[in-house]
Amino acid sequence: MSRDISIYVHIPFCERKCLYCDFLSFGAGKQQIDSYFEALGKEIKAAAAEYKDRVVKTIFFGGGTPSFPEGKKICDTLRAIKAEFEISPQCEISIEVNPASAIYDKLVSFKEAGFNRLSIGAQSLNDDELKKLGRLHDSRTFVETFENARRAGFGNINIDVMSALPDQSLSSYMETLRKVVELAPEHISAYSLIIEDGTPFYDMDLKLPDEDTDRAMYHETKRYLKEHGYHRYEISNYAQPGKECAHNKVYWQRGNYLGLGLGAASMVDNVRWSNTREFRRYVEFYLNNGTKDNMAVKENFEELSLKSQMEEFMFLGLRLVRGVDVEEFRQLFSKDIFEVYGEVIDKYIKSGHLELVTDYDEHQIGSQEGAHLRFTDAGLDVSNTIMADFLL
Repeated sequence: MSRDISIYVHIPFCERKCLYCDFLSFGAGKQQIDSYFEALGKEIKAAAAEYKDRVVKTIFFGGGTPSFPEGKKICDTLRAIKAEFEISPQCEISIEVNPASAIYDKLVSFKEAGFNRLSIGAQSLNDDELKKLGRLHDSRTFVETFENARRAGFGNINIDVMSALPDQSLSSYMETLRKVVELAPEHISAYSLIIEDGTPFYDMDLKLPDEDTDRAMYHETKRYLKEHGYHRYEISNYAQPGKECAHNKVYWQRGNYLGLGLGAASMVDNVRWSNTREFRRYVEFYLNNGTKDNMAVKENFEELSLKSQMEEFMFLGLRLVRGVDVEEFRQLFSKDIFEVYGEVIDKYIKSGHLELVTDYDEHQIGSQEGAHLRFTDAGLDVSNTIMADFLL
C-alpha cells in the first residue's frame, strides 16, 4: 500500500461567478471568509492526525478563486499543512489564480510561503470573448499577471485557455494560442467550452462555433503546440519536457488524494467520499467541535468494488497519452487485462482507435518499460464515446 497522498484545498470564494462556471463557488464578505479559514485550519489538524503516516507528494489550491481572499490567509493555510503533515522534499505545490486578483505582492507572498507552481486562468486573450464569458480581467491584465509571476520567481506556470466560445472564430482562438505560446509558460491546459446545466450560459441564446470549427480548433491546438515544443500528455494538457502537472496525474492514475475544504472530494485506499457542500454546516461544525468526530461533515462514502476500480483504471488511465500499463493492471487486480477487456480491446485495435505499444518512451520524458495500451490520435479524438465500452 502506497504511503503517498496528495492534498487538494478548496477555496470557494470568487469576486463574481463566471457565466459558464458550475464549480462550487460564490461571493462572500470578510466575516464569512474569516470563519471559513478558521474552520479549514481545524479540518487540517483533524486530517493530519488521521493521516500522519502518509507522505504528501502534491498540494493543489483550487476554487473558486484562491487569489481572491487576503493572501495571508492562503499562505497561513499552506504553512499549517506543512507544519501538520509530512511533506515530500520534491512536493509540487500549486495554486490557481485569476488575473483580476493576483497582484504582484500577493504572488510574492505565495512564492515565499512555498508555492512552486502557478495556474493562471486566461481562457482567452480576446477582450470581447472575455466579456462574454463574464471574466473580470482583460488581456492586458493577464499579461501583466504572467510577467509579475515570473518577477516573483515562479518558474513553473500553467495557462488555461478555452475554445468553442460564443462568437469565437478559428482565427481568434489561434491568435490567443499564439500569444500564450509567445509567453513560453511551462504548461498549457486547452479545454473546449462545455455548457453545463445550472449555469447562466445554459439559459442564454449563444452563438457557438459549429462542429467543424470546434474540431478544427481541437486539431490546430495539437498541431500548433507540438510544433512549439509542448508535449501532449493528456487529452487536454500539454507541457514542456518534465513539466507535467504531477497533481492531476494523481487523479488520472488513481493515486490517493485528500480533499480539504467545502465540497472537496477524497479517495484513499479505494474509499471515496466528499465534504459537505453546505457552507454553514461546514463552518459551524469545525468552529463548534474543533477537530473531533469530523465524520459528521463527510458524506457520499463509497468503498469501490474491484469492478469499479478496474473501470476507473481504464477510463482515467486512457485519458493519458501514455495509456495504461498492462503489467500494472495485472499486479493491481490479479487479472490479465485481456481476460477482462479482450473483446473491447480487440475491437478498437482493429478499428485503429487503440494500439498496444512496448518499451514506451513518453516523448523522451522518462522511459516507460513494458506494454502500454493507449489511444491512437484517431482514438483520442472520439475518446468519450469509446470510454463507455470499458464499463463492465
